[in-house]
Amino acid sequence: MDISLLITGGAGFIGSNFVKYLSNNFPEDKIVVIDKLTYAGHKKNIKELIDNNKISFFKGDISNTKLITKILEEYKITHIANLAAESHVDNSIENPSDFIETNILGTYNLLNVFKNYWKKKGKPTHYRFLQISTDEVFGSLQKNEKPFCESTPYNPRSPYSASKASSDHLVKAWFNTYNLPCIVSNCSNNYGPFHFPEKLIPLTIINIIRGNSIEIYGDGENIRDWLYVSDHCNALCKILKQGIPGKSYCIGGNNEISNLDLVNHICNIFDRKQKISIKNSSTKLIKFIKDRPGHDKRYAINSSLLMKELNWEPKIELTKGLEKTINWYLENEDWWSTFK
Repeated sequence: MDISLLITGGAGFIGSNFVKYLSNNFPEDKIVVIDKLTYAGHKKNIKELIDNNKISFFKGDISNTKLITKILEEYKITHIANLAAESHVDNSIENPSDFIETNILGTYNLLNVFKNYWKKKGKPTHYRFLQISTDEVFGSLQKNEKPFCESTPYNPRSPYSASKASSDHLVKAWFNTYNLPCIVSNCSNNYGPFHFPEKLIPLTIINIIRGNSIEIYGDGENIRDWLYVSDHCNALCKILKQGIPGKSYCIGGNNEISNLDLVNHICNIFDRKQKISIKNSSTKLIKFIKDRPGHDKRYAINSSLLMKELNWEPKIELTKGLEKTINWYLENEDWWSTFK
């Protein structure tokens, strides 16, 4: 079934990759993108698709009721994928208000406008609202604890994860109260092309290229599960088109690794590719700094429900994904060189 999809935050990292994935694999679908174009969202990420009229683009805020209503009506939207979010934990600690405004109030407005539109259209059962969330809403795991799954209680520990947990609860409430066909997905850490340079993997790669220090919080033993962005996009497509309203789906990469081991791995791959000697190893750039407040110890995702119900599994193993990512940053200096 062809769909008319509104992707919010579609000029950001995951959003732009999702837009491209859909355009390449489902050219029959109508795609509309709205993005506020904050510091982490860039129109150039999807410029080619806009210029070739493969997608429609609006610069705007999901809190703008009039604009969202206009887009829904004009493009006969059947599905929404909400990727619009402030997402950097450090920034949420310094300035939580932006996270409250976008992640909570913005999601509330989007839900309410879509609900009213859906009711006006006769409550079609094939319409969908997909909330793209994070594993950080579940809190922190110890090394011997089982990975997060769909039944894991929420336990957010930062302003960022608290704001995402709040928006998840709103989405689930709109399903339970109004029967709005909503789904929530919770993914592990993404990486890949167009990842904004403030995040660990791209920042490490760029610092190696520039010869700058690679700063690691605390002892570097915090563990994350890494998911290559195209694997995430494939999962989102399956959830959007085949997922069951009212459900949550956890999306993981099966790539658990400590931050220190990850950085060492990136350094070694980079050095091998650039034929840098052990004597001049990029690992010498590593510098340990004071840990950030409330730094979660470990994230891990159990994706068995998604694998069983929608026949999805990650295809990109960590080393392969890091090699692809390093290649992209080496080949696209014009994209990241303007960022501080």
